[in-house]
Amino acid sequence: MVHGGKRAGAGRPKGHGIYGGGVATKTMRVPANMVDDVRKYAKGIGNKVPLYTSRVAAGYPVPADDNVDEMIDLNNYLVKNPANTFCVKVSGESMIEAGIHEGDMLIADSCIEARDGQIVIAAVDGFLTVKRLVFRKDQPFLLPANPMFQAIPINENTSVHIWGVVINIIRSI
Repeated sequence: MVHGGKRAGAGRPKGHGIYGGGVATKTMRVPANMVDDVRKYAKGIGNKVPLYTSRVAAGYPVPADDNVDEMIDLNNYLVKNPANTFCVKVSGESMIEAGIHEGDMLIADSCIEARDGQIVIAAVDGFLTVKRLVFRKDQPFLLPANPMFQAIPINENTSVHIWGVVINIIRSI
């Protein structure tokens, strides 16, 4: 008796799957705890939110309507290079004057070359930190945005790896 392999008449008839007819599919391994997220992403469920035609005033109130202009995918606004983008959650208060607070989620892009003045995620001597990269007389520093914290000079004795440049901040209020 032969087990496994292709058998005549077995399986779903062509054109009757969830992806329609004539579309090739591939099997891939996904960690069990990510299966639901991958399914939602593949179906486009949960990653689109309504964009209303009304603008919200940051000054005097304006009349509102409840017309939904379109459904938008937040990835299109927050992520430029999906393969090189990652998120980290903020712990601490060293960047509060830059608008980065405890519990914020930072979206960073690892393929952007870090330049003077940009906020970066860096590993310093094996510890992750978020700071502003600055150069003073060609000497690089990682600067906090809180006077209660010290600048981190980068010299030949410091092991520093820039993981990415911060491109967006997500804050829950």
